[in-house]
Amino acid sequence: MGEMVAVNLPLLEVPIVDYGTDEDRMVAYRENGTLRALDLDNRGPIRFDHNGDLHPDIVESYSRHGFYIFTGVVKQGELDEIERDVADMLDRSPVTKEAQVDKHGNPALGVGLQGRNISWVQPLSDPLGGTDAAYGRHEAKMNEPSPPSEAPDYVVQLFLGSLQFSDACLRLYGHPQLLRIAEAVNGPDFTPFNEAVWVKQPGLGGSVAWHQDGWTHWDSPQLDDHTHGFNFMAQLYGCDATNGLWVIPGSHRVGKADIKGMVEKAGSDRLPDAIPCICDPGDVAMTNRQAIHGSFANTSSNVRVTINFGFHRRASVFGVQSGGVHNPVSEYDEEYIFERSKAIAWAIDARSQHFPNEDRYIYKPFQGLEDQFIWDNSTKSKLRDYNLRDIGI
Repeated sequence: MGEMVAVNLPLLEVPIVDYGTDEDRMVAYRENGTLRALDLDNRGPIRFDHNGDLHPDIVESYSRHGFYIFTGVVKQGELDEIERDVADMLDRSPVTKEAQVDKHGNPALGVGLQGRNISWVQPLSDPLGGTDAAYGRHEAKMNEPSPPSEAPDYVVQLFLGSLQFSDACLRLYGHPQLLRIAEAVNGPDFTPFNEAVWVKQPGLGGSVAWHQDGWTHWDSPQLDDHTHGFNFMAQLYGCDATNGLWVIPGSHRVGKADIKGMVEKAGSDRLPDAIPCICDPGDVAMTNRQAIHGSFANTSSNVRVTINFGFHRRASVFGVQSGGVHNPVSEYDEEYIFERSKAIAWAIDARSQHFPNEDRYIYKPFQGLEDQFIWDNSTKSKLRDYNLRDIGI
């Protein structure tokens, strides 16, 4: 772990800054967190038992800790394809936050779309902590290091609705082993949540304040450890304590936490029980959305690119009226869920065509309909603004 990886992305280069008077404490915090992360029993290759079920050791570890690191899932050839698509997405991004054109003078990525597609951040800032955004779930502000004077006003940090921008991300979305894991956790009729690509730029990437995802079911008598779903987080270059996600193990089991009180008790944003996700290129972290998690400003010289996609239990979303964060407020009825789940069917076919030697995943809600969901150039337009039907709960 931790080997240098060649990066072929059009990224800004700026002098690296640190946390100033807090730097020594931050370094010690990262080192301690890394040791505890590597000592945890939640890491290894994807394994299934002789019945084809997700190995019980993995199920138990994920259920106990709320996250698991699947190692070596995405091979180098596929990582190279993802990198080329992410480079293209960055190259085609608006030249500034309000611009309609890219740096080449062409219409920028996302122009003309209705759904949210590119999220910007002021360098090294925390735009959400302590605000009412996203139902106020980011309760406490993170430490914001001073960016270098050479930094731009805003940088791209997140691509939403990413399947419409990247065939390689779409194919990863149809990965048969990852979909088997989704079935093991959420049942064979699991549904999508949303998809995104995070680009935590070196020396510029902002923080994401500590939070628990989910807002609909905290007071439900049916609430359990997995009610609000999970996210897969595939790592293009790997990640560490400086640029990666941090999680508090077991916090998915505590219900709605008082995160503001936890930060006040800690005396800083360095929550003592949190540990970082330590990943190599091609590793995929699986994180329960109810776990307390967040990330610090990226004051390292290493970029983190995360291909993010999540899934829900059908029982958690069917008949629910929600949204307002990832998608407009909507009722998640049968038609809505079916329309949104078409992305899974197309992803499975796109992957099957590209990797014909893999076992194709059979998605139960679309079994027998495969011939209606063939991925080709004429199909791509059907993903336009597909994320208006994300399923946020």
